[in-house]
Amino acid sequence: MHEIDLSGKVALVTGGSRGLGRAMVMGLAQAGADVIIASRRQESCQAVAEAVQRDTGRRALPVAAHTGQMNDLDRLIDTSYQAFGRVDVLINNAGINPAMGELSALPPELFQKMFDVNTKGPWYLASRLAPRMAQHGGGSIINVLSVGALKPSALQGFYASTKAALQALTRVMAAEWAGQGIRVNALAPGSYHSDLFDGSAAAIPGFEDGAKAASLQKRVAETEEIIGPVLYLASDLSAYTTGHTLVSDGGYMVL
Repeated sequence: MHEIDLSGKVALVTGGSRGLGRAMVMGLAQAGADVIIASRRQESCQAVAEAVQRDTGRRALPVAAHTGQMNDLDRLIDTSYQAFGRVDVLINNAGINPAMGELSALPPELFQKMFDVNTKGPWYLASRLAPRMAQHGGGSIINVLSVGALKPSALQGFYASTKAALQALTRVMAAEWAGQGIRVNALAPGSYHSDLFDGSAAAIPGFEDGAKAASLQKRVAETEEIIGPVLYLASDLSAYTTGHTLVSDGGYMVL
């Protein structure tokens, strides 16, 4: 039976201070990886780093970085290599969806803001990190999408399009970097309990019931359930998988 052992590996997770990102960080550390937690607020990253060290004994580096700011991402890469000398797993998890609405009512500056964080930032971080990963034998890059990128709905045009663009970039990255030992896949979660989902459920009557009804399993996944798909894509269990999108949605895409 195969066991997931990431001992000796270093994983970098953007948006790693809360929600699904925090669960990913903890799951990777529990599997033996040292971790880099990137998010906009240093104190939030620090809190997760302390939890990692306390609960798993792994090394953890907190780095405040805005995914939409390329200078921040350059500093994130340099800081990570100064601390660990390598990055084996990159998870582009940070994303924003500050507003939903009809396309004719949305301002262009909002599209640019969402594109910078959801698409441009992940491209830039992966493309600048990939040559360094190749120097120490390659690695795994995971771009976090949403089922909304694959099955977009009304009022989600900006978010869905920026995430769909990231899926296209995932395939290009996989094609360009396969010869360097770098696998690139996307992960498309459905409804998971997180700060974002639970906040929407509290504010919008019927939101959670609608999410449950939209999947075959008729439930919302617990936050920690994201760890399984992430560990599969991050580890050698997926050694022959690249350029694909793993959907983890309780059956939403089937309906």
